[in-house]
Amino acid sequence: MVTVKNKYTTINTTVAAQVRKGNSSTTVTVLGYAVEKTVSQLEEQGLLSSEALGQIFTSVSDILNSEWGQEQKDNRSKLRERMLTKMAGVLLKSPSNTTQEVQVMARAVAGLTQSSNELSDVAQEKATSLLVDLSSSLNVITVNQLCGDDEVLQAATPIIESASNVLNVSLSSRKVSDSLLTGIKNIQSALLNNRKMNGQPAIIDSGQISVYVNRISPDSIQMQNINGVRNSSSRFSFPSLPADILSVEDPVDVRMISFEKNPYSWMEENITGTVGSLSLTRANGTVIPVENLPEEIEIFLPRTDMGQENSTVLDLAYFSTLMIDVPSPDVTLVLKLQPSEDLSFILLLGYKGYPNYTNYVAKTQFPLENINEEEKFTWVLRPKDRTRDVGVHYLVIKPIVEPGVKSINATVTVISVAAQCKYWNESTSSWSEDGCRVGPLTTPLVTQCLCNHLTFFGSSFFVMPNLVDVSRTAELFATFANNPVVVCFVATIFAAYVLVVIWARRKDIQDSAKVKITDLGDNDPLAEYRYMLTISTGHRRGASTSSQVTITLQGTEGESEPHHLIDPEKTVFERGGMDMFLLTTHFSLGELQSIRLWHDNSGNHPAWYVNNVMVQDLELGHKWHFLCNSWLAVDVAECTLDKVFPVATETDMKRFSNLFFMKTAKDFRDGHIWFSVISRPPCSTFTRVQRVSCCFSLLLCTMLTSIMFWGIPTDPSEQTMDLGHIEFTWQQVIIGIQSSIIMFPINLLIVSIFRNSRPREKVTKTDVSKQGNTVRVSPSETSSSQMEMKNITPDTVIKDIKRMAKSLSKAMKNPFPHLELGPDQHADINTLLTVLENIIRQQNEATESFYSDTSKTDNAMILTLGSVNLQENSVWSSPVKTPKDFQKISNNSKYLYRQLHHVEKELGLLGPSRFPNPNNYNRAMQQVQGLKSHLESSLDGDKPSPEGSINGSTKKKQIQRGLPWWFVFVGWILVIATSGVSGYFTMMYGLTYGKDRSISWLISMVVSFFESLFITQPLKVLGFAAFFALVLKQVDLDEFGEPQIDENFKRTDDPEVVPADRRDSTCSFYQPPPPTDIEKMRNSMIKEQKVFSLIKEILGYMGFMWVLLLVAYGQRDPNAYFLTRHIRQSFSKGISDTMSIQDVFTWANTTLLNNLFGEYPGFITDGNSKLVGNARLRQVRMQKGSCLVALPMQISVPDCHALYSWELEDTGSYSPGWSPLSGNNATLNPHNPWIYKSQHKLRAYPIWGNVKLYRGGGFATDLLPDLKNSSRVLQYLYDNIWLDVYTQALFVEFTVYNANVNLFCIVTLILETTATGAFQFRSELQSVRLYQSTGGLHIFVMASEVVYFLFIIYYMFVQGKLMKRQRLAYFQSKWNLLELAIIVLSWSALSVFIKRTLLGQRDVSQYENNKDQFVSFHETAQADAVLGYLIAFLVLLATVKLWHLLRLNPKLHMITATLQRAWTDISGFLVVIAIMFLAYSVASNLMYGWKLYSYRTLLEAAQTIVSLQLGIFNYEEVLNYNPLLGAFLIGSCIVFMTFVILNLFISVILVAFTQEQIHHKPSEEEEIVDLMLMKLYSLFGLKSKKKDNALTEEAPISSALETKQLTISTTDVHDGWSVSLVK
Repeated sequence: MVTVKNKYTTINTTVAAQVRKGNSSTTVTVLGYAVEKTVSQLEEQGLLSSEALGQIFTSVSDILNSEWGQEQKDNRSKLRERMLTKMAGVLLKSPSNTTQEVQVMARAVAGLTQSSNELSDVAQEKATSLLVDLSSSLNVITVNQLCGDDEVLQAATPIIESASNVLNVSLSSRKVSDSLLTGIKNIQSALLNNRKMNGQPAIIDSGQISVYVNRISPDSIQMQNINGVRNSSSRFSFPSLPADILSVEDPVDVRMISFEKNPYSWMEENITGTVGSLSLTRANGTVIPVENLPEEIEIFLPRTDMGQENSTVLDLAYFSTLMIDVPSPDVTLVLKLQPSEDLSFILLLGYKGYPNYTNYVAKTQFPLENINEEEKFTWVLRPKDRTRDVGVHYLVIKPIVEPGVKSINATVTVISVAAQCKYWNESTSSWSEDGCRVGPLTTPLVTQCLCNHLTFFGSSFFVMPNLVDVSRTAELFATFANNPVVVCFVATIFAAYVLVVIWARRKDIQDSAKVKITDLGDNDPLAEYRYMLTISTGHRRGASTSSQVTITLQGTEGESEPHHLIDPEKTVFERGGMDMFLLTTHFSLGELQSIRLWHDNSGNHPAWYVNNVMVQDLELGHKWHFLCNSWLAVDVAECTLDKVFPVATETDMKRFSNLFFMKTAKDFRDGHIWFSVISRPPCSTFTRVQRVSCCFSLLLCTMLTSIMFWGIPTDPSEQTMDLGHIEFTWQQVIIGIQSSIIMFPINLLIVSIFRNSRPREKVTKTDVSKQGNTVRVSPSETSSSQMEMKNITPDTVIKDIKRMAKSLSKAMKNPFPHLELGPDQHADINTLLTVLENIIRQQNEATESFYSDTSKTDNAMILTLGSVNLQENSVWSSPVKTPKDFQKISNNSKYLYRQLHHVEKELGLLGPSRFPNPNNYNRAMQQVQGLKSHLESSLDGDKPSPEGSINGSTKKKQIQRGLPWWFVFVGWILVIATSGVSGYFTMMYGLTYGKDRSISWLISMVVSFFESLFITQPLKVLGFAAFFALVLKQVDLDEFGEPQIDENFKRTDDPEVVPADRRDSTCSFYQPPPPTDIEKMRNSMIKEQKVFSLIKEILGYMGFMWVLLLVAYGQRDPNAYFLTRHIRQSFSKGISDTMSIQDVFTWANTTLLNNLFGEYPGFITDGNSKLVGNARLRQVRMQKGSCLVALPMQISVPDCHALYSWELEDTGSYSPGWSPLSGNNATLNPHNPWIYKSQHKLRAYPIWGNVKLYRGGGFATDLLPDLKNSSRVLQYLYDNIWLDVYTQALFVEFTVYNANVNLFCIVTLILETTATGAFQFRSELQSVRLYQSTGGLHIFVMASEVVYFLFIIYYMFVQGKLMKRQRLAYFQSKWNLLELAIIVLSWSALSVFIKRTLLGQRDVSQYENNKDQFVSFHETAQADAVLGYLIAFLVLLATVKLWHLLRLNPKLHMITATLQRAWTDISGFLVVIAIMFLAYSVASNLMYGWKLYSYRTLLEAAQTIVSLQLGIFNYEEVLNYNPLLGAFLIGSCIVFMTFVILNLFISVILVAFTQEQIHHKPSEEEEIVDLMLMKLYSLFGLKSKKKDNALTEEAPISSALETKQLTISTTDVHDGWSVSLVK
């Protein structure tokens, strides 16, 4: 509201404004500054009033109450405090004078107190002070001014809202509490001022407080129900008050306040639930004292926290004792009993022992007498009734039975409630119980208090858990026969646990074999630099591979050799598996930049989906991650077998998709307690047995908590969900969820112990005999020195020296020197050693530790290259070396020493005799020994020892994290303890509850289990994954702990060991497949996939056809034909070609009635078919005068009727004898044969006759159930000329059921006449099976129907994908349209089948209710006929589809191609043939249509001409009618149609077939068929000519490819030196 003033007038207007929160972080500070500045300006201008301030602060509070979160909470709290203080000051200076001003200020206070967590103690005091002032102002205003009730109510509502906001804060200050109550009392006074007597009460419900006031007459106070609007409000009911309390003349003001929280919380007292206050005052505000009443005031105080109902079912046949825990000496114990039968029993309550008739605390007998029905089985035990004892009490129920009866079959449900009723004593400022007691209507939801005075009332409520008497275990288990539900369920769980543990133990043993690090077999035996590869295969379908996988590592300092990733002891690269390999190199590769993976596409499932690769440098501890997530396959994704993956950067690792999916995959495999039992990672120390045990413990503990807390009060309005025979409510679902949440900490503790316990260290002894398990090959393991002498040749030594020089040059990043040799020179061993010597010299020049003058003299080495010139380039000069380079050179020197010792031993084994020139041998030995001695001097005495590793000293053992290994026993103790205790007490509770309640609880438990399995655990996994990916962004590098490196992998530096290189470089998998081979593989793979797809399609469609035929013939019965033929023959006796009306009645009285009412009552003919209902006669008539008589004949023929048509059909109503209807009485009889009835009313359908299509309505009457009465009906119809010349057709309709073949037969006998007047007989019979048979065939057919629609759903899915991919082009293929038609017809048939079933049930039900009337089954028969047509078309289309499947047959493919080629000519001939057929059909119809039956219509004439072409023709009838004209017609038709046009038509097809044979090209589909046949032949061990020819043709190609491959591989062996030697 905006107010504008001047010295003349004041104008008020309302302006709507929207205040939005800013985005700046300093919004609260800026807002506070703006508020202070605005208020200061208004003060300076003299315009600051309470109303203006209230408007400003209301807008500011809207901003503060918006969604800020926790940011600047303190600033907002201080700003609220300052504004409340300012409002209190302004209101003190200028009090509000109107209700409008009070309302504006109160709204501001309500807004500022809305966020209770931002109200300081000072703010609370200021707010309550403002409420007192505002309420006082409102009270004064209502006294001095005439205000409407609505106006006062609107002003009071925000004050109560403010009080509710302050009450929502924990009131720790008595001052605040007193001010709050004072303000509410002022509001009540304001609402009562000027209020009329016996009007509507004023009620304000706001948050935590409800206020009720009303002014009533004293005589009506007993009829008032004093309560608020909400159910959580207090309720008061007055008894008859004494005359001295209320004056008859004066009105009474009723004031009620209801608090959902205790307003006296500053006084420590156990007050729960609603607190209510009620007072009576006079009109002047004085209080009317109400105390020491002879009758008590009834008060109901609801509990807002929905208490727990502690109910126990006691079986009186076996035991009748209940344990009750009383928590306090002052509580009143309310016991409510609900017996299953009307019986009497005695209740005994004992303390610290079982009571009996002589020793008890309290005793009573139920049902109570002279009391309300709802209180007959309620026992209220006050503290004095049970001697104020605290603890466990024993309740014994003893039924009162007749003498001689030992036990009864009855149960009693006991509900125990402990409550207190207290009032606020203002004189002592404390809660007291004097004058109040707990009433018998107390329930867990509401406390009934009965008091004899008025004040503040409160209730205390104690929750008592269900208890089980352990000492009566044997007595409880004696009831097992009557209630085996829970005990059997727990026993089943224990048995299932044992079986699953056995399975889990076997899987753990299998997993332990998978946890290993594979030392690659093609590692160089002398290579010492170790990398551990961890390769994860994806979880996608078909992710595993059977191919030979190869990897190379690429780093900043070099590239590793290709390594074949294989383990001879286990299968690698399984789906979802993680494989670890140890790869060694001669030197460090530096920082890895990428890896290269490829495979040879071999095996049954070569495709491989690699998820990620982790490479760890075991020497330095560095790790590199490679996020692959790619297929290496020729037919999936990128269609490649060779791919380079770059190292993942920190940004790649922290990408949300990577973090989320990595965390989700890990947690589902390891974190989901149920799913991880199946998918547990083999590397995890948390075994499957432990996981199964955790699940077992969790399930039993959840069962225990669920059954302990079972018994929450049921809301009567809660809906029950029905799943067949299982019913459950949302209450049961909530109990399941609560049980899971409560048991989560216990489960988390057990899981954490098992997961974090370190494995026990195994003490292993050195066993020399087992060292052969390593992948190294040493002389002691292979052969003797004599054998090595045969294997070692000078070429072997030369190859080793080449390898030394090459690896050293790579390690130092120096190009290998080029040797210039003469035309006839070859690099001998001395030349290579000289080159190696030069490389070593260049390497050590920077360290100045190689070849001093002294060393050269001492060793007397002669370096002679002869004619070999060593060209040194500037690149040989080494840059300045760093300490890291020196360490690298030192490591290489150790490696060279080992290699030189290896060469020296090889030379020693060879001897001089194996060399062409002994001098070369001696010089080589001198060169090797000299290099070794100088390497020893360069290493400063750090000679490699057999015990040391290449790194020098052994690394310190890493400190293992986690709990000690013996904590596993703690976990097992917890599992056993929780499982045993939970299982025992669950069975005890189940036996206590009774069978029905146990079943109800079991449903809740099953819901809880599936909720935990499919909701709680998956949500936990996804939630944590999203939190880690979005918030923490922490990469979990250690998935399941790092495996320990086996000691067998550590190399020994024993110089006496001469290892052998096991790398076979001729293997094809060491080279990535070339693109041309990949393309060939891809084409071959695609063809094989098409072959298997074709085989699968053919087999699947054969199954589909088989199921379809089962369904089709399952709907038909061969006995239907014999049934219909028998009925038709029975009712067609006495029928002639021309029948008069008299003949029709004669047939009806003889044949019809004799067959309808056979020898056995209710059965027709011979007694095998039951007549269902009565038979019905129905006729259709033509109107009189429906045609015009020719003028010359009108005198002779006064009347005529036209041929039957729906438009001219007679639909009138007549009296007997077809006389005009004189009255309306006839219409009252629904079976009157003279009244027309519509098709809908008769529930009939149009039916075809020999002449016309007749409508389903007509004039109808029912025959009676027996022969005699039916004869009377026919006689009545005959006497009254029911059939006359206007009758067009007569229908006899009835239905029979033959139980022998389980078929209904709907029979319609038709007698129709033409204009000539003679009746012709026709019958329509439809057999229907409405009751499915119960034999095995019926079950088989039903299963076939289910399988058929599973096929249809699968085809819908396939066609949907195809339609999505092809879009509009999908509808251009005729085969796609055929598939679509089959799907549409299938679902149409299902809908018709359902409709037929429903209609059949309806008709049978009508028959059962009206057995003496005609029951129409025509609609059911029509639906069955439509179903038959649909199934027939389905079989037709499905059979046509076989042509598409057989298209791959070369002959059929050629026929199809021939028809496509000849289609242009064929279409022309089809037009000519159609014209000729039409011409002869029209001519024959015109010539013979009025004479011969075969030509009476154009359609039948066309059928006769077609039959002529097929040789099926009656020549005699044509020739007898007109020999000359008939011979001409037949002869010309044969000549032109058969000899000329049809032969030309066939010639066109033959010509096209010849051309197709000449130009036919084999399609790809034919190649696929040939491949399929070859595979089928090979499968059954048969020989195929095509296969033999293909092998013969491919043999030279394969040989050539193998030769080429061998040449390439041989070149690869010498590749390192072939490029270095230049001729």
